[in-house]
Amino acid sequence: MTPILQIRDLQVSYYTDLGRATALNKVNLDLNSGEKLGLVGESGSGKSTMALAMMRMIKPPGRIEGGSVTVGGVDLMQLSDEEMRMSRLSRIAYIPQGAMNSLNPVMRIGAQMIDAVRAHVPDMSKEEMTERCMQSLESVDLKRNVFSMYAHELSGGMKQRVCIAIGILLKPQVIIADEPTSALDVVTQRQVMETIDRVQKEIGTAVILIGHDMGLMAQFVDKVAVMYAGRLTEVSTVRDMFTNPMHPYAQALIKSLPNLSNKGVFQGIPGLAPSLLRIPSGCAFHPRCEKAMDICKTDVPAVERYDGDRLVACHLYAERA
Repeated sequence: MTPILQIRDLQVSYYTDLGRATALNKVNLDLNSGEKLGLVGESGSGKSTMALAMMRMIKPPGRIEGGSVTVGGVDLMQLSDEEMRMSRLSRIAYIPQGAMNSLNPVMRIGAQMIDAVRAHVPDMSKEEMTERCMQSLESVDLKRNVFSMYAHELSGGMKQRVCIAIGILLKPQVIIADEPTSALDVVTQRQVMETIDRVQKEIGTAVILIGHDMGLMAQFVDKVAVMYAGRLTEVSTVRDMFTNPMHPYAQALIKSLPNLSNKGVFQGIPGLAPSLLRIPSGCAFHPRCEKAMDICKTDVPAVERYDGDRLVACHLYAERA
């Protein structure tokens, strides 16, 4: 089966007064239709940059310097600006990190939704547009009267669901949800995640869920991709990631999660994530890695396939590749 999403050698840099910061370094990723992928890693690892690069929404001083993002056989990097504008929402949709600030405060929710539909289907009648928007709101457990409300009249969870409703208006093939549960209480977090889960199954789209909450990932995704310093270090099924992570960074992330066997004990990852202006030579994680070898300091590990679909970039497993 051909993946609905294929990312090849995607590279993004930010040019600052201090020099060039490599935020994404030749990232490769495949995702099948109907799959849910969790993208995790420390702050600054490149997760949100990857989402914005897929949408071609990187702003100066950032620059997409190479690679391809193919959705349904169409390379988004080769489209004109107008073609890319039409592909957003129809081929690939983005649910932003800050729902609190992503809705226009002086426009009613319905007007914002109709604008989105009109931009892609200008021949549709006003009545059909309104009904489509109403159905989209109902699909995320919102009442129809939300259509005529302003953003300030909604709670945080309702705003997040409105953003999901806008994202699914045109049934895109890929949806990117960038930390959709940040700043929400735990009950609302679960409601929002269940909404994304149900909607994804209804329209059969592929979902990339970006976040820090490994507990949510364990419950809602099929695969987990771990990022560090602009590279993917490991991609595996959610079960393999939580029961038998292979990359030392993935192992450290899993060990840092609280569990019942060591209540009250916090185990963090020693050291700090590197500055993207000065990424260490070789494997970027080697200064913090307990299993680092001499080769880790000089050679960048290639991403190799293990045990079927598991991808790992680590010299420890070179002989098994």
